[in-house]
Amino acid sequence: MYTPFLRRALVALAFALPAIAVAGFADVLDTSAGVSALASKTLLNGLAVAGKRMVAVGQRGHIVTSDDNGASWQQAKVPVSSDLVAVSFPTPQQGWTVGHDGVVLHTADGGATWSLQLDGRRAGALMLEQLRARAGKGEPGDQDEAGKLVDEAGRIASQGVENPFLDVWFADARHGYIVGAFNLIFETTDGGQTWTSWFDRTENPQRLHLYAVRGIGADVYITGEQGLVLKLDRDAGRFRVVDTPYKGTYFGVVGDGASVVVYGLRGNAYRSIDAGAHWSAIDTGVQEGLTGGTRFGAHGLALVSQAGTVLVSRDGGEHFVTHRPAKPAPASAVAVAGDVIVTAGALGVNARPLH
Repeated sequence: MYTPFLRRALVALAFALPAIAVAGFADVLDTSAGVSALASKTLLNGLAVAGKRMVAVGQRGHIVTSDDNGASWQQAKVPVSSDLVAVSFPTPQQGWTVGHDGVVLHTADGGATWSLQLDGRRAGALMLEQLRARAGKGEPGDQDEAGKLVDEAGRIASQGVENPFLDVWFADARHGYIVGAFNLIFETTDGGQTWTSWFDRTENPQRLHLYAVRGIGADVYITGEQGLVLKLDRDAGRFRVVDTPYKGTYFGVVGDGASVVVYGLRGNAYRSIDAGAHWSAIDTGVQEGLTGGTRFGAHGLALVSQAGTVLVSRDGGEHFVTHRPAKPAPASAVAVAGDVIVTAGALGVNARPLH
């Protein structure tokens, strides 16, 4: 399946394959997503609630929306056919989705139509330009450190569209973050009209992949490879490392304001009730990777696993109840609308009652 568990392998594969010029080749960045009656039944990777609407995004630029809590789905108009992996709606109308080829798409009509805001053709060059400007002012550190950062940014920029964005989160219709492979991270404060690279503003010297970004309460968290958890230090304008007991990959982070839950490989999940200062292990009861999470209601949290198992908590993640599907199917995202819980994965979207 095409979940966060495989994203590192897919990124590595992209670097292993040389670019091949083929007669008649149509670049996915220049090709609109094809219309398909099966769009809601094929691989979908991300889910979001947009007011009373649900929006799912997936392979070949497919985006589908539902206005009846997942009972039926309609395909949206999308200007690219790149694989999409995550979606965020800070308001019912304004939304963003990201994915491979460095794609960032925006909608202003609740997901019915989308426009391209950023892609890998421009993202690397933009990051390099900004880092060079900051290095000229001495901002990233001493001369040697600044030079290394610029060299790294130049290497990534030279790879063009090969580096994907893997998650997106917007606090409101103007302020958001996108994160991705090899420490890619950008911020916007004007709804995506302009983007600022934060490549030099993370405590991630190994340039580990960043798999998820989410605002929880007054804080913003990022999770990634090798137990990486970062939290925004607003005063310093940097994302700083948060220590946790687990050193495997974290695919996501979710919380209700009073608590924060990070989750990832082999069913591992940890909870903090003091903004990341201390963590306690959660008995999830599953061995497979936990690939998606969402918040609902006052203290409700839901997680989903690679096997399609859904874990539901109504006490901010202190306890979870496990619901194993009768017909297991790989899943990568979960969302809740009313009394319905929807999962997305290799077989498309699936809606069921929220127990």
